[in-house]
Amino acid sequence: MNTIDLPPIFDLAEVENLTESNLTCSTGDCITVDSLSCPNTLSKSALLYTLSIFYIFIFMIGLVANFVVIWMNFQAKTTGYETHLYIFNLAIADLCVIITLPVWVASLLQHSQWHMGEITCKITHLVFSINLYGSIFFLACMSVDRYLSVTYFTTSNSSKNKRIRQCICLFVWLLGFLVSLPDTYYLKTVSSNNETYCRPVYPEENAKEWLAGMELSSLILGFLIPFPVIAIFYCLLAKAVSASNDQERKSNGKIIFAYVIVFLTCWLPYHLAVFLDFLLAFHFIPFSCQMEHFLYAALHVTQCFSLVHCCINPILYSFINRNYKYELMKAFIFKYSAKTGLAKLIETSRVSETEYSALEQNAK
Repeated sequence: MNTIDLPPIFDLAEVENLTESNLTCSTGDCITVDSLSCPNTLSKSALLYTLSIFYIFIFMIGLVANFVVIWMNFQAKTTGYETHLYIFNLAIADLCVIITLPVWVASLLQHSQWHMGEITCKITHLVFSINLYGSIFFLACMSVDRYLSVTYFTTSNSSKNKRIRQCICLFVWLLGFLVSLPDTYYLKTVSSNNETYCRPVYPEENAKEWLAGMELSSLILGFLIPFPVIAIFYCLLAKAVSASNDQERKSNGKIIFAYVIVFLTCWLPYHLAVFLDFLLAFHFIPFSCQMEHFLYAALHVTQCFSLVHCCINPILYSFINRNYKYELMKAFIFKYSAKTGLAKLIETSRVSETEYSALEQNAK
């Protein structure tokens, strides 16, 4: 188990057998790696090939689902939903994460080797990282916005709220870019025994500090901050909704609860695996070959499972929403059927989120 290189998401190179004598970098400056060889009791090829199949399924489902949400937002004539802008940006972020998956699958099929050059390594990682953080941040912003829209800002200026949301979305993209820059900057193509990997190579004098900082910042920004925000504000929203005697609005509490459970289920296993790997790499827990193989499998499997949220988000936040279902029906079925009057019927039956929020406020 090497002691100074934790694998960031999708940089899980097989580096346990690297030593100072056989580690080289295309740029000439590498850090020293302490290593300990373990017998290959884990069938890594079978694991990586199996996960590649799952990644392909995630790619196909996520590509279609998020593209439909984005296309539907462009087709919709009415865009006054309280969380419309967040859902649109969330779909863009998830779609950008999804479209990088074929590149990672190609690497996984070669046992995480990278033969596409250092520039491609950096660009692909940057696109993936920005949009992955953006997706998580937009989910957190949406939870806060939905609660405030229901409880405090039901009668405030809608154009002002729209400008505020636009500024928040710009800030989220900027924050995702800034958070992704350090790790992307240190990504290099690392060669060993005629094999090449795409992985971060931090300055030798403080490599462990950089490693610890990157891993902990990923844990904090990717889970420890957004999950409590999502859980707290959606629980508050569910409590506000449950105060109503309307059975339909009460059922929305179950959907709100699903938001929290899906985020927790998708991301908690991965971050637990990363934290355990962090403890092992810095000798907080004793090393063993069994733990080495367990973590290798756990990181890959939980990594794959975490990206399922890119498929679930458009379903949970868009297609379950009554307003979006109406827009989907109009866009796909009734766009060219004005003579039937069905499109008009659906338009008149639509209840906006603003009206819904006002009803919730009155029900309290």
